[in-house]
Amino acid sequence: MGIFIFVILNAIIMKILNDFNFKDKKALIRVDFNVPLDEDFNVTDDTRIQSAKPTIIKILEDGGSCVLMSHLGRPKGVQDEFSLRHIVDKIEDVFGVEVTFASDCIGEEAEAKAAALQPGEILLLENLRFYKEETKGDKSFAEKLAKLGDIYVNDAFGTAHRAHASTTIVAEFFPENKCFGHLLAKEIESIKKVMEDGEKPVLAVLGGAKVSSKITIIENILDKVNHLIIGGGMTFTFIKAQGGSIGDSICEDDKMELALEILKQAEVKGVKVHLPVDVLAANAFSNDADTQVVDVTKIPDGWQGLDAGPKSKANFHEVVMQCKTILWNGPLGVFEMENFANGTIELGNSIAEATENGAFSLVGGGDSVAAVKQFGFEDKVSYVSTGGGAMLESLEGKTLPGIAAILD
Repeated sequence: MGIFIFVILNAIIMKILNDFNFKDKKALIRVDFNVPLDEDFNVTDDTRIQSAKPTIIKILEDGGSCVLMSHLGRPKGVQDEFSLRHIVDKIEDVFGVEVTFASDCIGEEAEAKAAALQPGEILLLENLRFYKEETKGDKSFAEKLAKLGDIYVNDAFGTAHRAHASTTIVAEFFPENKCFGHLLAKEIESIKKVMEDGEKPVLAVLGGAKVSSKITIIENILDKVNHLIIGGGMTFTFIKAQGGSIGDSICEDDKMELALEILKQAEVKGVKVHLPVDVLAANAFSNDADTQVVDVTKIPDGWQGLDAGPKSKANFHEVVMQCKTILWNGPLGVFEMENFANGTIELGNSIAEATENGAFSLVGGGDSVAAVKQFGFEDKVSYVSTGGGAMLESLEGKTLPGIAAILD
């Protein structure tokens, strides 16, 4: 991972948006406008559209035009409910520019509307995934997309881990004229800041339900961090592996040996692992269940740990406040239920305080990003990643095809 990111950041100097002047050029931009819609097709969260704004405004202000391509959902063929025409009004609101829509992403209409674009104008193409060739990484399909622009810009970190036609293959048709957008560059720089350049002590907070979903991340970051907080449901696999009683708490019995091996590796590498010492337990998986605070190693039968307890939260706060670089991936409890959200909220408060005191904090991964948004921490941490799967694969040390394609 370290070598991969180092190579990227050296190469990125030659590949960023600001190294291009887009005057009288058409930028073919892969954005991630896979936004949530309500039953009336109104956008309920425009974060991904807002995130693309700096890239698009820079191109327009240069005197260029933008051809935007994105997917929406997982359609099976052409399905109107997944049409990007539903979000045209929201894009216009965010960018303050009229947006032309093409009812196909390739072919005569798309080519004619792209050719007619004047400096300062935006064209949005129809959903790329109406074609199975998009997800298959079809070269012929990518070549048809490539006809629509002069410079290829990838600003879709959320899809950078997919070798799709619009994220990877299309870059082959722009050997010299391709670059990262502001958002994608920022994502790479933020990961590098944690994994390569982080001021010590470096802390990783890993939560969520399962050890199995975090194994590769844990193995990859043990060489990079000084402290590791393990919380959420995967706590109990570690506790049971060490002989604790976890009641009816979630546990991956087949991963207990692995949990012990992780603890052993951490000890060898000098990484301090911090597990909860107490939990808020409930007698049912329900917000209305009876609750009690118990020692994490002595959870009674019929009870399950659903949030960090008060001693754990105090311990975690102390660890967070010692650290200068913080990665947060995963909640400490079932934050979707109000009565079991406090551990995650207090962790957010601790990270926000550390950030205010000068620490760099990166939040990534679906559930932790959802929690940060839900509890109002977005502006209190250094950076919130826009890509769930892409972020996790980066932390696992994998080469992301959408990034590699810009560097080739």
